[in-house]
Amino acid sequence: MEKNNLILIINDLRSKRDALSLAHEELKSNNDDWNKGIILLSLTSGLVESAKMKLDLTGAGWGLLPILLSSVIASMSSLIKFRKYPERMEVLIQGISLLTNTLNKCRNHKDIDDDILADYNMALEKLETSVYPSVRKKYLKQSHKNLIEIMRQEKKYYDAIDNVMRKIYYKTNI
Repeated sequence: MEKNNLILIINDLRSKRDALSLAHEELKSNNDDWNKGIILLSLTSGLVESAKMKLDLTGAGWGLLPILLSSVIASMSSLIKFRKYPERMEVLIQGISLLTNTLNKCRNHKDIDDDILADYNMALEKLETSVYPSVRKKYLKQSHKNLIEIMRQEKKYYDAIDNVMRKIYYKTNI
């Protein structure tokens, strides 16, 4: 769909920025969950080592347990590195920043000009290179639903204010 007025461009930028924010939020949550698991396993490994020393546990199982826990921790750390969570989150942050800057620029203009179009196209390119199309589709869909719900809530709010103002006006003019 061609964006031929500033309002359409602003709404498009908002939804795309929100989509990248949702993608970032999920990546960060996954990264945090893996890191929490590593922390818990590291603490458990330390607990096992302390218990072994204090209770003088020398059995084969007690000797292998810290090695097993350390191997699981190393595997989890490798998986995090393989999935490139920090790098992917940084790309998303850069995209969000570019979309936000372009959105702010649009809000400060009254009409579309070549500068706005160039920034808009650059922001779209960053979005398209930040995430795979299937991921973009998933988060754009959620972003659109969120924005529609926000607009519904704003309409209810402003309708309620209008309603109150009409009642006040009616009472004062009787």
